[in-house]
Amino acid sequence: MYYASGNYEAFARPRKPEGVDAKRAYFVGAGLASLSSAVFMIRDGQMKGENITILERISLPGGALDGIRKPKKGFVLRGGREMEDHMECLWDCFRSIPSLEVEGASVLDEFYWLNKDDPNYSLRRQTEKQGRPVESDGKFTLSAQAQKDLTRVFLATREEMEGKRINEVFGKDFLVSNFWLYWRTMFAFEEWHSALEMKLYLHRFIHHVGGLPDFSALKFTRFNQYESLVLPMTRWLIDQGVTFQFDTEVTDVDFDITAARKRATRIHWVREGVEGGVDLGPDDLVLMTIGSLVDNSDDGDHHTPARLDEGPAAAWDLWKKVARKDPAFGRPEVFCSSIPETKWESATVTTLDERIPEHIRRICGRDPLSGRTVTGGIVTARDSSWLLSWTVNRQPQFRAQDPGQVVVWVYALFSDVPGDYVKKSIQECTGEEIVQEWLYHMGVPVEEIPELAADGATCVPVMMPYVTSFFMPRKAGDRPDVVPEGAQNFAFIGQFAETSRDCIFTTEYSVRTGMEAAYSLLGIERAVPEVWGSTYDVRALLDASARLRDGDPIKVPGPARVRSKLVDRLDDNQIGRLLEQAGLLRG
Repeated sequence: MYYASGNYEAFARPRKPEGVDAKRAYFVGAGLASLSSAVFMIRDGQMKGENITILERISLPGGALDGIRKPKKGFVLRGGREMEDHMECLWDCFRSIPSLEVEGASVLDEFYWLNKDDPNYSLRRQTEKQGRPVESDGKFTLSAQAQKDLTRVFLATREEMEGKRINEVFGKDFLVSNFWLYWRTMFAFEEWHSALEMKLYLHRFIHHVGGLPDFSALKFTRFNQYESLVLPMTRWLIDQGVTFQFDTEVTDVDFDITAARKRATRIHWVREGVEGGVDLGPDDLVLMTIGSLVDNSDDGDHHTPARLDEGPAAAWDLWKKVARKDPAFGRPEVFCSSIPETKWESATVTTLDERIPEHIRRICGRDPLSGRTVTGGIVTARDSSWLLSWTVNRQPQFRAQDPGQVVVWVYALFSDVPGDYVKKSIQECTGEEIVQEWLYHMGVPVEEIPELAADGATCVPVMMPYVTSFFMPRKAGDRPDVVPEGAQNFAFIGQFAETSRDCIFTTEYSVRTGMEAAYSLLGIERAVPEVWGSTYDVRALLDASARLRDGDPIKVPGPARVRSKLVDRLDDNQIGRLLEQAGLLRG
């Protein structure tokens, strides 16, 4: 397995790997990593679909890419997915999946045309004082010291950032800046999270720094992620003959491990209360999704708080069992042992009263029922004790929505702090109380809040104990390689498998690990796409530098005569032109 960029590799069709017809593959988990890996095995490895089995503990595919209508509760979205142009593996996969919306088109075609016709951007990123707009002019408000902190982390080695927390490498100036507010609410970073992950995000998305204030860097699907991404992919796999075994909890995997090689030998599972499993022969492969950001998620309803489930967690318990068998299989306890630092709560609000969409329109400046972009990303109530953010994507978000309904996703980064209206933490709140707090920060007249929250909406809160577990400070070896050294017939995939080529908490990361695993285990003679190289592009770096300085040009030190001569010399070369184009140098 190797990496490359460019059309030569992107458009090549690999030849059929030797011996692939005899191989069988078992996937543990039916999340995006498994689904995409199965696609690559069939499309690029020319493996028979009927030789692939996907084992899933619950009754639906998709993992964290969910979107469902629950009886007696309402619509539920545990989270949303922000996408961009340069998710190379993701788009490589979905160019081959037929759209369920547009005849003759792929999911990529559908997505591309949608975002061409309706480009995403936000008209209101922040509010305060009960829904009043914050006019920030897109400024990051980074002081000179904060800019130095950011530059130091960007230039540091990975090893320097290992095991460190964000508040250990950034000072107070940085942590009160608009940049940190935009960053933490968009990506769900906390001050105690990994400085290494922060660094990796900076490198990965440096070309999008200018789009942080208005979300112009982002693109979204037409419907929720289950209906727009998971459903078409699952239908394609079923059409290829892939077997899905739902309600099947994998409890362990056996290995034969020697100094020279490692082989998986048996998968153990429980299906409908009955223990079972399968022995793995010489041509059998197993690809395991390890860990889970949505394990032990619990949803309440309009009158019941979501519960914090700190009990046994199936995905984490499986990884712990596997990890005990070899040091190369990672250290799951690094990520799942501090629920107070990895949890937060989200909620899905469905409006029933036409007055609420009017308040949405007032803040975001768009008609939420137009079928087009609404908020363009999250709106953050910057003075909220919960640090509450909310978003309205294109409506309807679910095909089953009634006309006039608006589905809103709300989340609070701080789960244990009392609210400003409700005076309770979001963790303690019913759906109705979460709606009250949201309406308060929307600027709804206080006297109208109780009635609108009680009868004007339904709300399903969801507590997720491990939702940012992959952001916990870590070191090399805490996550296992996708294909550990010496592994002959198995791979680890998903957000907790290690590929140093990308950063986690993205759809791209899941697909990349799935692609690397499929290409490695089958010996597919085509490159895995390299991560977009903006971190090595001087134009992207200069543009980001200018934006982080809020347009303030570089002040050349020294006497005016010396400065003038230096600027004159730069005028005649490419470096000077690049500096001028970025707004960093002015005559």
